[in-house]
Order: sequence, then structure tokens, then C-alpha cells
Amino acid sequence: MTSTTRRSFLGTAAALPAVSAAAASTEGSANGGGPHHWDDLKLAVATYSLRKFSRSAAIDICRQLGVKYVNVKSFHMPYYLSDDDLKAARKEFERAGLEIVAGGNISLRSDDSSELEHYFKYAVAAGMPIMVCAPTHSNLGAIEKLAIKYDRKMAIHNHGPEDKFYPAPSDVIKRVKDMDPRMGLCVDVGHTVRTGADILEEIDGAWDRIYDFHVKDLTDFTSKESRVDVGDGKMPIAAIFEMLKERSYQGVVGLEYEVVADHPQLGMAKSFSYMRGVLDGQA
Repeated sequence: MTSTTRRSFLGTAAALPAVSAAAASTEGSANGGGPHHWDDLKLAVATYSLRKFSRSAAIDICRQLGVKYVNVKSFHMPYYLSDDDLKAARKEFERAGLEIVAGGNISLRSDDSSELEHYFKYAVAAGMPIMVCAPTHSNLGAIEKLAIKYDRKMAIHNHGPEDKFYPAPSDVIKRVKDMDPRMGLCVDVGHTVRTGADILEEIDGAWDRIYDFHVKDLTDFTSKESRVDVGDGKMPIAAIFEMLKERSYQGVVGLEYEVVADHPQLGMAKSFSYMRGVLDGQA
């Protein structure tokens, strides 16, 4: 077998467990391979991972990956769509067996309440119960009022050392801990470790307000350019999953794949294969 053929074979083999996940039972596989425990956590796709693809192509890839849950980015449900068009787009996901659990990241940087409200109406029409967002400090009060009015959970996304507002989950908690319970966060594990913080301590400290997770992997916790397929880096995925399971986390764990934008399918499949393998191993 030539080296090129061997690499192709190994890549395809790595992808197969994830691609076949939709057809496999959590009680037992069709070939008698024993039970899987992939539903011990709700694994999802953050469709930012598929930003180079149309909505229909992104839906098809998600189906092939065997996921049930999606956090939809505006590439696939644009802000300018009418309510009717957003509802039609939502139906496309639902017909494919996909549940929209969140939308974003939605910046929400304005201090104008009427401008902010547009995005809440968008989330309602699109069927997004959670808005993953990146607000400022000054507009949190206005966002809290709108979150109550439209009954949306706010998952403020930490963006690492470059983020002057919310580098780490603990920076979100400092601002929302005394606000309405709808005000919470999305833990991005990759950005968190780049702040130098301990990811498990950050999860523990933010626990009661965590509404979403974005998962990725790095080989160097000081460099966002060191992103790799999940399982190929240093991220303590097994320890993170164990903590989430022990505490009966009810939200989703979404793969936000940023390694290769133009053709991410294989890397995403490998990442899901690794994460599902971790869940099987822990069970």
C-alpha cells in the first residue's frame, strides 16, 4: 500500500464511526458490537464550523455526522430574513431530524435597545431558545430586560485573551451572577485555556449559569493557531466530559471546528469519533 493510499484509507476509517452514528443504536449496534453511550452527553454541531457551505449542504453534513442538535450561525439563517423565511428555514432543519438548540454567536454590541430587540425577534422566529452572544458590559441591563421579555437564555461566549469584555467564563460570571437566571454563558474551552485559566476550575465556578459549550482542541494553549482535530491536542476532553456527566449537564456540547474551513468534513468526523470513543470508554 502506498503512503498516499494508506493515508486515504486511515482517514476514511477514522471518519466511518461518526458518519454511521445516525444509524447506530445507543442500546446496541446492529453488528453485535455492544452498546454505545454516545447520548451520555448531547453532542452537537455549531454550524459556524460549516460557514463555507449553504444551509442545505450544512444540514446534509450534520446528518452524515449523526448529530441531533445544532447551534445555527447566521450564515445559515441570515438576520435579514423575514419571520416567514426564518420559520421555513427552521423547518428545513427539523425535516432533517435536527433540533435547533441555540443560535450564534450573535454579537449584541449595540447600546440601542431597539436594535438589540431585532435580534431577539430573530431568535424567536428562528426557534432559538438560547442566544449565544458577545455583548459589552454597558448593555447587559438592556439585554437582561429583553431576555425576560422574550424568554430567551443568554449564553455569553468567552473569546480568550483578545476579548476585552469576557476572556474567560469567570469574567462572564462576575457580571451576571446577580442578574436574572436567563443570563448565563457559553463556555468555549479553546479560548478559555488560552487565558491561562484551568478549564475544569472555570467550568466549576460557572456551573449554575452554563447553557452551552463549544469544544475544540489545541496543541499549544498559548496559540489559537495550534487548533487541531479534537483528540489530537492537549485539551482534557475526558476530564471535561466526566465532570459534565457527573453533574448531569442538560445542555449540548457543540463542536466548533475551525481547523479547515473549506473542507472540514473529515476533521469533524474524526473529532466526533474521538468524543464518542471517550463517552464509550467512560461508560
